Amino acid sequence: MVNIFCVNTQTTKTFQEGTTLMEMLPEFAPEFEISYPVIAAKVNNVCQGLKYRAFNSRQVEFLDYTSYTGRSVYCSSLCFLLCKAAKDLFPGCAITLRRPISKGYFCAFDKGDGSELIDADIDALISRMKEIVEQDIPFRRHEVRTSEAIELFHRMGYTDKVKLLQTSGDVYVNYYTLDGTPDYYYEALLPSTSYLKVWSLSRYRDGLLLRVPDRHKPEELAPFTEQPKTFEVFRENLRWNSIMGLDNVGDVNLACQRGEASDLIKIAEALQEKKIVQIAEEIDRRVRLDDPVRLVLITGPSSSGKSTFCKRLSIQLKACGLRPISFSTDDYFVNRLDTPLLPDGSFDFDNFDTVDHEYLQKDVLKLLSGETVEVPEYNFVTGLREFNGKKLKLEPGMVLLIEGIHALNPRLTDKVPESSKYRIFINTITSISLDDHNCIPTSDNRLLRRIVRDFNKGAFSARESIMHWPNVRRSEVQWIYPYQECADVLFNSSYIVEFPVVRPHAERILMTVPKNCPEYAEVHRLMKFLSYFVPVSDKDVPATSLLRSFIGGSNF
Repeated sequence: MVNIFCVNTQTTKTFQEGTTLMEMLPEFAPEFEISYPVIAAKVNNVCQGLKYRAFNSRQVEFLDYTSYTGRSVYCSSLCFLLCKAAKDLFPGCAITLRRPISKGYFCAFDKGDGSELIDADIDALISRMKEIVEQDIPFRRHEVRTSEAIELFHRMGYTDKVKLLQTSGDVYVNYYTLDGTPDYYYEALLPSTSYLKVWSLSRYRDGLLLRVPDRHKPEELAPFTEQPKTFEVFRENLRWNSIMGLDNVGDVNLACQRGEASDLIKIAEALQEKKIVQIAEEIDRRVRLDDPVRLVLITGPSSSGKSTFCKRLSIQLKACGLRPISFSTDDYFVNRLDTPLLPDGSFDFDNFDTVDHEYLQKDVLKLLSGETVEVPEYNFVTGLREFNGKKLKLEPGMVLLIEGIHALNPRLTDKVPESSKYRIFINTITSISLDDHNCIPTSDNRLLRRIVRDFNKGAFSARESIMHWPNVRRSEVQWIYPYQECADVLFNSSYIVEFPVVRPHAERILMTVPKNCPEYAEVHRLMKFLSYFVPVSDKDVPATSLLRSFIGGSNF
């Protein structure tokens, strides 16, 4: 017999050894309320599917779709459903899940016969997917030696999975089958297809968009959000990846093992510098118009590299003959005691009203009118705004740069003429995937950057950074991302070799999180994710790199 402590009910019950989580659930369910169907669980703070069998006493927390882990399990299973339907209808086809976008997953689809994708094909895919859901076919997990999995996927022509597994270094791996069709997913999957009740498939650009449930209302589809500028940045990076022959993580790993990591770092830096030069030249052009740009607003989510980007852009603007001056919206924070609060009573540092936006805009208007302004500097230790003699004046040939998470919020500069503004949004759009059917979560590189930076600076432990991350993400959705498509230009601060470089830094820090705390679930997921990348030394990352502001050694 085994004792199972349920986090949801704070009670312990006894079961026969080998009992599955699905079989345990009815015993606990009457004692707790969960808003939506249970689809996954954390066992000893590690994500598991509901078919997990307990042979020892365990702690279990049952999860629905509103949890990050639950969504990952659901979406991975949904991707398998689409791939299975495609293989059934179009033998020899190739379907590639490129990245999350517009509240769904963008998929490239090659029918395999040279013909174009037509509406009838999409209708057929939808119909076949619905059939598989109605048949309630189980997702079956198989644990085999890695060499066996490599041989299986080699026979199937899945070279992307072969390369990934060949470079992973694992002795055993898990793969899944759906009605006899094998595939590889690094997340746990649902028990069966009948759990996949909410989804949609439609044409999107030159491919497909697999839409998923809303994170807050899983019985409804997430509302579609058009993101043309974001998509174009992604496609631009995808083209460069293709030119370099780096379609997936396996390709990057093999290149690093061949000793090409240094060149990849140099190329990544050159591409970013080229883009910064282009932005600087466009600002220079618009500064010299009859109705000139005088204010450059720079924003992006947490750990996107705003501050370093601002400094690198300043250098390129100087090379164009301009004289940039700058400050951060952080310096206009209200005193800490006046900071808005979250429902739990803690400070909401990401709220727009954390910034004294009226005072900031008054200073901006004074600067634009040619007045001298003493701008404040925020003391994060005392929580007070201070005036230390930093005076700015916007003279001819100068341009004012303001960076911060609220820089693109219209309310921040609503009294400034639109023609005077140039808006830049910085994001980390990961254009590479683990393999053709496993996208990299959009925020993982920023989370890892934040964990490493905060730990090295002594600001927060890894556990604290992970604990704060959900609130950070919620604030980004509310305060930052709504203005992404309003930008004049989007800059992608991601690195094609970022995860290999960050891995040695992040692993030693993640290992400090104890296994008996809730945050360990995210640590386990991140450690498993990082294990897919061949580690690379940061010795070739220059001191001016955006990445240096997170891993250390930046000369900014």
